Amino acid sequence: MLQFIENNWPLVLVMVVSGAMLLWPTIQGRLSPSREIVALQATQLINRQNSVILDLREPQEYAGSRLPNAVHLPLSQLASRGHELAKLTGRPVITYCERGRGSRAAAALTKLGFQEVYILHGGLRAWTDAGLPLQKDA
Repeated sequence: MLQFIENNWPLVLVMVVSGAMLLWPTIQGRLSPSREIVALQATQLINRQNSVILDLREPQEYAGSRLPNAVHLPLSQLASRGHELAKLTGRPVITYCERGRGSRAAAALTKLGFQEVYILHGGLRAWTDAGLPLQKDA
């Protein structure tokens, strides 16, 4: 066995590196403070655990409709306005946007004290594709 490894060390190295690359998403998911969820899981969290819904879209992306009862706090303002969420840290939070910035927000929300941070996979489009309602702003 040792002779094989010595004679084929480049192949063994490729095997080890490719195996690590295959395992990395699993390891990263377990170490991450956030988890991705689909629209159905989000509705269950909202209904069962009174989750906070956080709309991270920037003002120019915000078209006047959002998930029901969502708090609109653009990602660019999260650091400066995060204190507004301090009283909600005991509840799970579901973040969404249109451009996949949820992981950056998850790190910031964890620093603010949120223990359960979820990212809506597919964002607002996934919500509407699932046929779920939107709240229109006046």
